[in-house]
Amino acid sequence: MLKNMNYLFTSESVSEGHPDKVADQISDAILDELLRQDPESKVACETFCSTGLVIVGGEVTSEAYVDIQGTVRDVIKTIGYTKAEYMFDAGSCGVLSQIHSQSPDIHRGVSREDPEDQGAGDQGMMFGYACKATEDYMPLALYLSHLTLKELADIRHNELNLMPYLRPDSKAQFTIEFDSADKPVRIHTIVLSTQHDEFDSDEAMRSKIEDDVRNILLPRVIAKLKPETAALFKGDFILHVNPTGKFVIGGPAGDTGLTGRKIIVDTYGGRAPHGGGAFSGKDPSKVDRSAAYAARYIAKNMVAAGVADEMVVQIAYAIGVAKPVSIYVNTKGTGIIPDAEIADKIGKIFDLRPAAIIRKFGLKNPIYGPTAAYGHFGRKPYTKVLELKRGGKTVKEEVQFFGWEKLDSVDLIRSEFGL
Repeated sequence: MLKNMNYLFTSESVSEGHPDKVADQISDAILDELLRQDPESKVACETFCSTGLVIVGGEVTSEAYVDIQGTVRDVIKTIGYTKAEYMFDAGSCGVLSQIHSQSPDIHRGVSREDPEDQGAGDQGMMFGYACKATEDYMPLALYLSHLTLKELADIRHNELNLMPYLRPDSKAQFTIEFDSADKPVRIHTIVLSTQHDEFDSDEAMRSKIEDDVRNILLPRVIAKLKPETAALFKGDFILHVNPTGKFVIGGPAGDTGLTGRKIIVDTYGGRAPHGGGAFSGKDPSKVDRSAAYAARYIAKNMVAAGVADEMVVQIAYAIGVAKPVSIYVNTKGTGIIPDAEIADKIGKIFDLRPAAIIRKFGLKNPIYGPTAAYGHFGRKPYTKVLELKRGGKTVKEEVQFFGWEKLDSVDLIRSEFGL
């Protein structure tokens, strides 16, 4: 029973083996290879995958050459689709490419004589969000969903003896009870569906997988949580494991996959608005991607600085125009000053022209593959030395990944807000 005025909120995540995520990872792998060779590549790469088939299409303008077949098969192999019985595997699936050059009408709006005046690649509005629910400033239900599937994938890749029947496709969903002050009270319901090998009977399958989820998977998840979050698992939660009764046929053989069809999983699990634009397969001239990263960065640094306990930031653009047409903020009543004043300060503190965003986060580097599963936000920023082709030469450079998750504007914000 819910206490008076308490409410439930639910978010889901999907694994790297989910068909839509397979498509996202292929699109971003192709984007990364183009940017590795030519940082000025303009890319809108879409992927469709189904039983035994991958189709790659879209618009690309680049000096790079990409082995589409090899790139696609490498992604599928890394995910774990390597057996013919999956009806979709890296070695035998068909790969078709239908890529053409970018529209010159779009290109003229993006390119400028002064690179700093680069126009937005499209109109639209992008949202960023942050809250104090987790140490990563992410909504709790989505955070737990991502973490659960990352643990399941770790078992499948590295400790398969623990759950030897696992196949790549899986989904997790957490329902959390909150009080009237938006504080989490307990875990209410967990739904976990994982693709699996054949069992002798459906009942044996259900019993074995549910036992393993309770006794292997969830304890590993809980062990990685802060004590106050772990305490939300009170033992009375409802658990649904493979509720359809069987999940042998999965991945692209079980459901068609398309790039950009998991935009809520990619962002905030429904806890914040979404402008509608997907991320994967798009180079950073597309503000669908780059401005969404900037909006998250602003919201996260603002909340970390103490400007608000929760913040939604909207940035809107016109195609071919560098500066945003509007900035909107909603702190849901938690801001230290009115939301309109916060929005005004954001416009003065941060340079939100596309060229400035791209430069700040190093978005012309091949950094996108890791974003294509388990969310683009709430990730740990890190650097890695990559081999790149720059100026006709092959060079090694240290590259920043998930730079929009860094908290390097907190001091500046505190100074501007007098905190």
